Order: sequence, then structure tokens, then C-alpha cells
Amino acid sequence: MTNPTEFAISVKSEDPKKKEKPEDGDKDKEEGSSKLLKDVKPKEAGKEEEGEDLSEEDLQLKNELEMLVERLKIIDLVRHKESNTELYRPALETLRTLIRTSTSSMTSVPKPLKFLRPHYPDLQTLYETWPISEDKSLFADILSVLAMTYSDTQPHGTLKYRLLSASLRPADSPLADPGTWGHEYVRHLAAELGSEYEIREQEGEADSPKLPGTVEDLRSLAKQCAVFLLGHNAEPDAVDLLEELEIIKDIAELVDENTYSRVCQYMVRMVNLLPPPDDVSFLNTAHTIYVQHQKFPEALALAIRLGNPELIREDFNAPGNPLMKRQLAFLLARAQIPLEWLHPPSEDADGDADVDFQEELPEDLLECLSNSRLSTHFREFGKELGVADAKSLEDVYKSHLENTRPGAMSNVDSARGNLAGTFVNAFVNAGFGNDKLMVEADEGNSWIYKNKDHGMMSAAASLGLSLLWDTDVGLSHVDKYTYSAEEHIKAGALFATGILNSGVRTEADAALALLGEFTENKSVPLKTSAIMGLGLAYAGSHREDLLPFLLPHVADDGVSMEIASLAALALGFIFAGSENGEVTGTILQTLMEKAEREDKSLDEKWARFMALGLGLLYLAGLQDASDATIETLKAIEHPISKTAQIMVEACSFAGSGNVLKVQAMLHHCDEHIDVFSGDKKEENKDDKKDDKEAPKEKRDDAFQSFAVLAVALIAMGEDIGAEMSLRQFNHLMHYGEPNIRKSVPLAIGLVSTSNPQLPILDTLSKYSHDNDLAVALNAIFAMGLVGAGTNNARLAQMLRQLAGYYYKEPDCLFMVRIAQGLVHMGKGTIGLNPFFSDRSIMSRPAVAGLLATIIAFTDAKGFVLDKYHWMLYFLVTAMYPRFLITLDEELNNVPVTVRVGQAVDVVGQAGKPRTISGFQTHQTPVRLGTTERSELATEEFIPFAHVLEGFVILKKNPGWEKEDKMEM
Repeated sequence: MTNPTEFAISVKSEDPKKKEKPEDGDKDKEEGSSKLLKDVKPKEAGKEEEGEDLSEEDLQLKNELEMLVERLKIIDLVRHKESNTELYRPALETLRTLIRTSTSSMTSVPKPLKFLRPHYPDLQTLYETWPISEDKSLFADILSVLAMTYSDTQPHGTLKYRLLSASLRPADSPLADPGTWGHEYVRHLAAELGSEYEIREQEGEADSPKLPGTVEDLRSLAKQCAVFLLGHNAEPDAVDLLEELEIIKDIAELVDENTYSRVCQYMVRMVNLLPPPDDVSFLNTAHTIYVQHQKFPEALALAIRLGNPELIREDFNAPGNPLMKRQLAFLLARAQIPLEWLHPPSEDADGDADVDFQEELPEDLLECLSNSRLSTHFREFGKELGVADAKSLEDVYKSHLENTRPGAMSNVDSARGNLAGTFVNAFVNAGFGNDKLMVEADEGNSWIYKNKDHGMMSAAASLGLSLLWDTDVGLSHVDKYTYSAEEHIKAGALFATGILNSGVRTEADAALALLGEFTENKSVPLKTSAIMGLGLAYAGSHREDLLPFLLPHVADDGVSMEIASLAALALGFIFAGSENGEVTGTILQTLMEKAEREDKSLDEKWARFMALGLGLLYLAGLQDASDATIETLKAIEHPISKTAQIMVEACSFAGSGNVLKVQAMLHHCDEHIDVFSGDKKEENKDDKKDDKEAPKEKRDDAFQSFAVLAVALIAMGEDIGAEMSLRQFNHLMHYGEPNIRKSVPLAIGLVSTSNPQLPILDTLSKYSHDNDLAVALNAIFAMGLVGAGTNNARLAQMLRQLAGYYYKEPDCLFMVRIAQGLVHMGKGTIGLNPFFSDRSIMSRPAVAGLLATIIAFTDAKGFVLDKYHWMLYFLVTAMYPRFLITLDEELNNVPVTVRVGQAVDVVGQAGKPRTISGFQTHQTPVRLGTTERSELATEEFIPFAHVLEGFVILKKNPGWEKEDKMEM
């Protein structure tokens, strides 16, 4: 029944209007408003006549407004004769009230503004004739609102009259808040403020500004607008406005406990999209706000992103609650922050300060900070998930599913197959300490003896991976091999010692005690193992006491380039992101001296690791510090300097998503370099070897392969950038030179480590059948990286097909096996992705490890497929369990229900939308994928951490019991 009545009513309301029309005209004439029709452009008048049939209220409003405008004009004429200005005020007040109280639908222009629009030019001219007074200020305020309707033809009108209005006021009665005119007005004002400020910045203060008021006036007005916006759920608008006027620091004073979290979330999300130095100021401001509101985990996470030792120390010492301090300690341990950063800075720089500080820290905190219970928790986690039992190689390969031709003999020698088995076994059973080939094998029957020479070293080192993080039991297992007469086994045992201490700190400092003396050993395998062992064990620890063991090798002319470069790389691992002057100076000095002497060693394949060691010192966020180093490198006349410049620049912008740097790196890739500019046209894949034959005409193009990796390194911090970089890689693959093409798969692997998305898998699968075996090989390794620790079934199937496809290519088959090992890393519990805490913080040691491994693959024939397959163990610094373990107040496991689902970005959205989608409910401990997020299913416990990931301490919610009504 409803429809007909509605219809009937609407017809009725239309009828009287038509009758009114003639009267309407008469009434206008009576009011003396015929002048209006002359003022309005004929077109508009025509429109009004044909078009809008106004309702009675609208007509009444229209007439009232026109009457007020007329009254102002008449009063003005009278004023010239009698100078009586008291009549203005009531007319203006009425006008203001009418505009403010007019509520119309959200979609259309408010009625008063619509009716007053034709009078705006008249009112403007009228305004100019008035003398300076409070009334004129009020008039300007009203004009400022009307100017919104003319914003297309007269830009900045709203702002102009607002500033005029403010300037006409006496100091003691400031102008009413802009918010009183409503939300749309404030948004208009905000938009005009931003563009006006930009114009002033470009022209400079010298030119007389077209609008009144100084930059300070603009800023104070912006703050008033920001206060209104913050109070009306428009936090992003407030942040954007203050950002445009370059006063984002002031937002800290404007937020309150209702708005601060949304403001901070928005600011932190914007960081990836801002150019430096704005990104740092945003992080600092958000950090200040979190500290003000005592949100210590959030503040500490930002301090870690900033890499600022003072902020980290303050945040760590700020909370009084011991449980909160433990939670912060877990966060610091995950980020592998150097313990020295937590010291109060001592006046006397003596070595004992370190010891005293460690004694000051309570035992429980030191345990959390040094990650010493990681191994036990990880093994319990494995039991919970039912993957504690060791997996054999066949469980991983599933070779009965491979489609090899019956009767076809593969030409892989057993030593090569066994070597692949070493790595697969190590990666798959990493951290569980119970694999059948090494740890549980009988004394004489160990897998080590199934390998030849340098294979023995990797086999012995794989022990360290099996016993990862287990410093107590692990050392006793490894110890028996350190007395072996066979040099390679002994070297492997030393390397294993370094590996199993990676990411864990112990009071005993076993790695340094056992490896320190071997750095001076005559034997090259023992020396390299000890050097790299120290690098892995102390990655990211910034420990000065390791310098005397490693620095001398970098500068020593007597040692081979291999040892010098590995020592530089180990220092890069230990001092990642520290810009340590001593190390930088030594590496630069060595490069310069070698270049001056035209030393052949710089042409060796090892030189790239010296360049990488230098780059790692500036890892993540040290752009300013790296400038001087890059300038120094430009002075070195040798192809290696270009490679080193790219490395240093890429490392200092790692994970920042800086678009300009990505473009600069792509420019390096678009040169088509003729490797020889002379007559010699030898087609040789490995440009390094050519150096020796033709030192004069040779133009080096090795830097291009590093430029490709640099694009990935810079773009990987942020989703949009990473997606865009994949398109660029596609172009490079089509049009690039061979050495660019072979780096592209590695770059793809770096951009989405442990994050197997289908398009990426398909791309890599295509590249893994490339005609150029170097590309295929790197694509297979990249498949391993992309699927690391995910047990991805589709990827495992692809790799089995590749094993059948490459059954006659020993190198590629070896790589397929290793990729299979990586995909099942830690039986699906350990990932390699360097980002944690909701993918917001980048772990520097993890990036260092990934980068070192990938750079070994830029010349796979020279490193990994040669005698240096142990470089695959560099990945160990990036290996970390992907779990959520909930602990009670005594740090014991407590199972609670959590929902785990795909993370959804809800920053800046209205209300409280769900942060995860497609969730499943589990009991902790639970495994989290790279793009997954978890939240507690009930409110029974309150977490101390802001992101449920890794170790999270919970406390009982005191108000929970009362609400629990489930027993009904």
C-alpha cells in the first residue's frame, strides 16, 4: 500500500508550485529585488526561470537572504550620509545564523550558499568599501564561506577572507574556530592552505605574497583545522595537512588517547611513500606519540626501525613492569640488537663496563635478550605440530613421483648427489638436532665420509645447522670433529661452531674462544672457516673485540684476495648497519692501494665480496653516512669501484622503497655494454675471466648484475614497490644482456623471500627452462628462496618435474635438490623473510645473509658449483622460526585460542574493520605464514606485545570471569 500514497503525496506537492510561479515574480518585484536579475548573468536567470521549482521553505529562505543582502547595500548607502555603522551587526548576525543552521542533504550544496552565490561579486565590492572594524571582520568571515562556491574561478578565496577576517580582529578577541562552519569548510580551507604554502615555498618570502598573513599564520590556522579534523574521525586529513605545512612534529601536542593510535598507524604506513628526510621525521613523531601514551612495544619497534641506539635504550628502560620489559627484550632479541646499545653510556671508555652491565641486568631479562631458550621452545613447537621426527632425503625428494624415462641413466656422480643430500638434510632438519645422517649417525658411519674433499667440509658444517641455536648440546657434538686429522672435516667443524651460535648469545662466548685462534692458521680452509664462522656467530652484534681477529686480514697484502674478501664480508656481517669508521676506512684503503698498484687481485671473482662487506656497514637507513664513502669510491679507477658504489648505495636504501634510487639502478641496467671495444670479440659468459686477457679494451659490465639485485633490495620493503619491480624485471629479462638476465631470477627471489605467490612461481618456472643454463640455475635457486620453509605443494611438484627434466644436467639437478631442501626448511617451520613484526621491521643480519648468498650466485660456476658450496650456509642468519608462542608470566607455554588469517591493511578506514580475513581458529603455539596475522579469539588474556608474532607474554584479564556466560 505504501507506494500509491507516496505517489499521491508527491503529485499534490507539485501542483501548488505551478500556481505560485507568477506570484513568485510579483513578490520579487515588491521586495525591490528586480536588480538581482540584472546582476545575475542572463543565462543563470534563464536557468532559474525554467528550472528549479522551489518549495515554500526554500522560497522563504531565498527571499530572506536576498532581503539581508539588500539591507546591507542600503545601510551602506545610508552610512555614507550619516556614518551610522551599528545597523550592520544585526544583518550580518542573521546572515551568519542562516548559513550555519542550514542543514541540507549531504550530496547537494547547502541552500543558503546556492542562493547567495549570484550576490558574491556584489558583496565582494561592498566589502572593499567598508572601514576597518569588527563588523568588517565578521563580513570577511561570511565571505570566506561563500567563497567556497567560487573556488574554481577565484582560487584561495576561502583562505584569503579567513586570513583577512583574522587580521581585522583585535588581539584580545580571536576569531571563532573554523570548525563552527562545518566539516566541508574545514576541508576546503585545508586544501587551500596546502597549495598556498607550496606557492610561498617556491616563490620565497621575497615576493610580496598575494594573500595577507605570514607563514606562521598559515601554520596556526592549519593547527586549528587539524584539531577539528582529529576530533571528527578525519585523522588522515589532519596528518596530511600538517605534513604539507611541514609541521608534522606538532601533531604530538594535538592528539589525545582516542585519536593517537589511528594517527600513528596512518603515519607509520605513510613512511614507505615519503621521500627522505620526511620518512624519518614521521617515524620520530609517531615514536614520540607512542611514548607519551606509554605504548612501549610500538615505540620500541619504531626505534628499531630508526636504528637509533639512544631511543632503543630509553624505550627499553622506560617501563616499570618487569613483564613488559621481558616482552621488549624478546623484541630486541628478534631484531638482534647489539647488547651494547642498552648500556648507559659510560664516561670512561673501559672494557669492564660491558661486564658490569651484563651483571646489572636481571638473569631473566638477559635470557630473553640473548635468545637462549629459542632452541627448547622451537623443539616443543615442532612436537606440537607433529614434525619433530627427522625426515629422510627420500621424504623430501619423493623421487617415485618424478617422471623420469624408464631405463634412463642419470649421469650424476654419487659425490655430487651426496653433497646435495648434505644440504637438503641440513636445511630440512634444521634446529631439531635429530637428523639420521649426521647427529644420530654412528661414529664411523657418519655421512661426512660419504663425501669427497671439500664436500666433507660442507658435511661437517651441516652439523651446525641441525643443532641450530642449541649451544649446549651442539658444541659437544661438533667438538669430536675438531680433532679430526682430515683438514676439511676440521674446517667444517669450525664453521659448524659459528653456525650454531648464530642469532643466540651465550655468556661462555664459545664461538670466539674456539674460532679466534684459527683466524691466524696457515691452512686456507681452516682460516676461511674460522673467519666466516665468526661472521655468522656474531652477525649484527657490533662487537669491537672481534676487530683484531679480522681487520688485519683485510689490509694484509700478503694474503690472497679470497681471505681478504671473506674477512671483509665477515666484518660486514658483524657490523651490519653500524657505519663503523675503522672497518670502512680499512676496506676503502685496501681497495685504493690495490687499484693504484694495478693489482690483479681486484679482477678476481672474490672482489665482489669485499664490496659487499663495505655495503653491509651501511645497511638500512644510513643514506647520509654512505655519501662520503660513495664519493671516495668514485676516485678509485677500477671497474670494482662501480660495483662497490652500487652495493653501498643499495644497502643504505635497503627496504626503503625509494623510487628515485630504483630508477637510478634501472639506468645502470639499460646500458648495452660491448664487453670489448677493440677487435677481440670473444664470446665469454664470465666477464671476470676476460679481464685477464684484455685489460685495456675490456669494459666491465659486472656492475649491472648487482644493479638488478639493488632494485630488489630497495623495493622489497613495501608491497606496491615490490609489485612494480616485478614488471621491471620482466622487461630486463626480455631486453637485458646475459649477465643482467642471470641476476633477474635472484632479484625476484629476494623481493618475495618465503612468500610464494602464484604469479611469481609461474614466472620462475618459465625461467627455469631457459636456454641459458646460468639463468635456469638461478631461477631454480630463486624458487627455493621464494618457497623457503613454506612446504608449498605446488612448488614441490614443480621442482619434482624439474628434477626429471634436468636428469642429465648435474649442475641443475644439484640446484633442484637444494631448492627442494629450502622449500621444506625446518619441515615448514622456519622462514627466510627478513621482515618481522607484521612485516614492518627489517632484520639487518637476515638481509646480510640473504644478500651474501645471492651474490655468490651471480657467479654460480665460480662459487657454489665449485668448491665453495658452503656459501649456502650464509642463509643461516636469515633463518628464524615462523611461530607464535604464548607465554604466561613465568615464561612457560600457555595454550590459548587464536585466529590466524591473511593480514588486511585497514589503516585509515572508518570504524574498526577486521584486520584479518579468512581466518581459522587454532590453539597456540601456531605457525604463521609471511603474509598472515593472528589475533586472540577471546578477551581472557591481555597480550603485552602489539603484534602477535614470535614470543608473546600474556596476562590474565581481571575483568574476564564476570563476562563469561558460556556455562548456560
